[in-house]
Amino acid sequence: MARLAGKVAFITGAASGIGRATAVLFAHEGAQVVVADIAAQAGEETAQLAGHGATFVRTDVTDEASVQAAIRTAIETFGHLDVLHNNAGGSTPRDNTVVEAPIEEFWRVITLDLFGTFLGCRYGIPAMIDSGGGAVINMTSNLALMGISGRDCYTAAKGGVAALTRSLAVEFAPRRVRVNAIAPSATMTDRVQRLMAANPAIDKLAQSHLLGLIQPEDIANAALYLASEDSRMVTGQILPVDSGVTIS
Repeated sequence: MARLAGKVAFITGAASGIGRATAVLFAHEGAQVVVADIAAQAGEETAQLAGHGATFVRTDVTDEASVQAAIRTAIETFGHLDVLHNNAGGSTPRDNTVVEAPIEEFWRVITLDLFGTFLGCRYGIPAMIDSGGGAVINMTSNLALMGISGRDCYTAAKGGVAALTRSLAVEFAPRRVRVNAIAPSATMTDRVQRLMAANPAIDKLAQSHLLGLIQPEDIANAALYLASEDSRMVTGQILPVDSGVTIS
């Protein structure tokens, strides 16, 4: 039986990379998927690849009105919401140490990665409560669990996501909403491969993977577990999917 049969999933940053892989997998497992992304053409392509009635909604996760409208569209289209995957985010080669990184890069990543997750939860969690409960899957990073040089903007944002995940898990457990996060290491999306070429520290991190390089589908499989009833007693957890980097 499909593990997400009858569920509605809202996935941000789903136009490419991890988000696209997750949208396709969730649809294959029976979910009706809302592909939420700022990139319209790529988002529509993801919805077509996913099939099973998947729909694209143009969403800017840094804009409160946009997120609110997108969640409302999901409810109007499918009637309820069961899974919220706050996947949108990412760093750039401009990230650096706390004394060298451009201030505007700090605010860019805080707004996209942390505030975007905050907004998704702000409007997605009430919709899930109205639906009888559900699962929130945030995206932190293994860099929130370890130290690495030259990524102080990104680690600040992803550390905030990890802390927020734990707080929300406690807050909303009585309303039957589970909140967990995935902490990937460098995953071979197009964006990360560009970062590896520009930042030797990221390339070195990727080479330290014990089980080989991580693919977007590996993260999608973890998201499927956290979205499904298989994880019904799991909340407030940070799940590293990092090929063993944080233990080596």
